[in-house]
Amino acid sequence: MPRLIGLDVGTTGLKGVAVAEDGRVEAKAEEAYPFATPRPGWTEQDPDLWWDACRRVQERLGGGDAIGLSGQMHGLVLLDAGHEPIRPAILWNDGRTAAQCAEIEAALGREELVSLTGNRALTGFTAPKLLWVREHEPELYARVRHVLLPKDYVRFKLTGELATDVSDASGTLLFDVARRTWSERVLSALGIPAEWMPPALESPTAAGGTRDGIPAAAGGGDQAAGAIGVGVDRPGPASVALGTSGVVFAALDGYRPDPEARVHTFCHARPGAWHAMGVMLSAAGSLRWLRDATAPGAGFSALVAEAERWPPGAGGVRFLPYLSGERTPHADPGVRGAFVGLGLEHDRGALVRAVLEGVAYGLRDSLELLAAAGGRPAVGRVSGGGARSGLWLRIIAAVLGIPLEHTEVEEGAAYGAALLGGVAGGVFPDVETAIARCVRPTGRIDPDPSWAEVYETGYASFRAAYPALRRLEES
Repeated sequence: MPRLIGLDVGTTGLKGVAVAEDGRVEAKAEEAYPFATPRPGWTEQDPDLWWDACRRVQERLGGGDAIGLSGQMHGLVLLDAGHEPIRPAILWNDGRTAAQCAEIEAALGREELVSLTGNRALTGFTAPKLLWVREHEPELYARVRHVLLPKDYVRFKLTGELATDVSDASGTLLFDVARRTWSERVLSALGIPAEWMPPALESPTAAGGTRDGIPAAAGGGDQAAGAIGVGVDRPGPASVALGTSGVVFAALDGYRPDPEARVHTFCHARPGAWHAMGVMLSAAGSLRWLRDATAPGAGFSALVAEAERWPPGAGGVRFLPYLSGERTPHADPGVRGAFVGLGLEHDRGALVRAVLEGVAYGLRDSLELLAAAGGRPAVGRVSGGGARSGLWLRIIAAVLGIPLEHTEVEEGAAYGAALLGGVAGGVFPDVETAIARCVRPTGRIDPDPSWAEVYETGYASFRAAYPALRRLEES
């Protein structure tokens, strides 16, 4: 039976899985690595940390017949003429490029930028990082000959091929997302040589092979590959990822960017498809913050048990989950979180319940925008650490108004990458077949009508709170 290897180049570690043709996970391994914060708000990483971790993970997994890669998006990897890294990679969560974002929107105009790339200029994207290096490190910029994304550097080390895929390229702000190719208009307006950009391939396309002749797929950005791993390759189901951040992800059958770019619109990992994605910055991270602030060392299950004693609505307490600013729908890095409606009757359980509900309302913000772009999803496929909480899933199902499902395998982007590798290696004829053979939904949480009624009122209150909070912070 063919054996498929999926590798996910994350921010804090590289995860790998070995997957059988029927979708069973035969082995998994993970290697951690650090990132550097040379100044407040900056995050950088040595690209060779990824490669060293990749080799160790591969040794632990054993051999395979095809490889797929996924990884953290938006990171800037610069290579010189000898294909050596010029400087540490600047990561997705680096915030140094506000001035460059303004420069990009001034050069193109926000409307044209959104039309071409599906997105506004945000500090996380790759293009403003490249402009920052040009302005602040001109001697290094003069040596640049190739621009890669994190997973693509690992594939280059595996195969010797310079390439990327359309889903990851969509997050650079240099890509014509509708035409699925590099944007001559954006590159020209920003003065970036087109020859620096690698070929952009469809995700399941073979992009070279290892020395042993094992084909490696072009792969996908972490959210696109993760969506493939839970069977979200076309309109119908949505992916609801409840990690440190929260993501609601829906496949589209055409390119339909939100005119205000409140959600991201990228090429999907299934050829000929696109996806829209809403991102809230503090999802499960909000619960971790509350735990660390009020009950250090306590288990999350104990906190959730306290929340279960409170009914829907948490006795009138509302939580605004903007602890690190927000991305969808507000694109507001300066806003901060708040509890509203506290009284003497409330205890820690009420605060926990309010956090669970506030995160669900934040996910609802994304869902409403995705529904406007491509139709309301019929079901949500859940993943991430927060998806282990039955109470939280019941709350989210009622707030979103759609049933939620787990899948048998919850190995995230690495699993989706393995399936893409299977297509590149000829094990599956296409992505649709790979999903049909390997992804199996299990369990179902239907919305509770009585809870849903309470949460409709709660959501309206949540929506009204952001403008008031913003005015307060600006006063």
